[in-house]
Amino acid sequence: MDLPDYAIEATGVFKTYAATKTTPEKRALNGIDLKVPRGSIFGLLGPNGAGKSTFINILAGLTHKTAGTVKIWGRDIDERPRDARAAIGVVPQELAADVFFTPEESLETQAGMYGVPKSERRTAELLAALGLSDKARAYVRQLSGGMKRRLMVAKAMVHNPPVLILDEPTAGVDVELRRQLWSYVLELNRAGVTIVLTTHYLEEAQELCDRIAIINRGEVVVSEPTSTLLRRLDTRNVVVTPDTPVDNAPALVGFETRLRPGGAFAVTYKTGQSSVEQVLAAVRGQGLHIKDIATEDPDLEDVFMSLTYAAPDAADPLKD
Repeated sequence: MDLPDYAIEATGVFKTYAATKTTPEKRALNGIDLKVPRGSIFGLLGPNGAGKSTFINILAGLTHKTAGTVKIWGRDIDERPRDARAAIGVVPQELAADVFFTPEESLETQAGMYGVPKSERRTAELLAALGLSDKARAYVRQLSGGMKRRLMVAKAMVHNPPVLILDEPTAGVDVELRRQLWSYVLELNRAGVTIVLTTHYLEEAQELCDRIAIINRGEVVVSEPTSTLLRRLDTRNVVVTPDTPVDNAPALVGFETRLRPGGAFAVTYKTGQSSVEQVLAAVRGQGLHIKDIATEDPDLEDVFMSLTYAAPDAADPLKD
């Protein structure tokens, strides 16, 4: 069988929750069109309540869509639901641990649920890859939060799926464990596994993802290569270090300002409308003496803010 061009294809996906006695009808997804290229590390970003978790739950078979079509590894989730679920592993945002099992037992049980023959199970390999070999026979309830999250990644991989979805995988994980997790994820990707990542750490998405989609209010606002996305803004930042550190970024007419560590602040300006000299004149106009300046191109956070929070106000969508 030929490999599909896209690991995930979603066309016109809607999800509407019916009204109840206490809540009105809620539309969580409003016509999602999305294609995740095979072999990519794909970022799925959006503010809280944008619809990311609803979409992931549809992919995982936990939520039924109202309309539209979804294919996972070329398998329609309505026509071939078992085959579609076998092609995907999902690491949910919430920690869900089998507290009375050991990690070894947990992986063996998960593999059995997917019908993986004992001769093909990779329990020891997965525990070693995620740094859990020395905890293989400890009770899961004795593991730290970071270790439990790594165990969840291992559980998602027991059936060797070609697509892995990571929903906020590094939430509450310390820096060292985060590095270990990403090291393993990058190895999986190099081996051909397509990775779909949701994260609130935008620097992670910018560093890891080769393509990013941003969802807002149940719709895909943009889906582009990361490098293209970062070129969207005609803005730059001037980072100003004043002689005397400030506690609050000064309000400058016509410019957006944000406080930086150490008492510095960043001023964002549109390259077609203003210049660095105009920024500095506005800073001096506040009575501040400048010790040093640096300029920056926009980062993913700037793009994210411009494409989501700059949108017109609307009724709050259903929370993720």
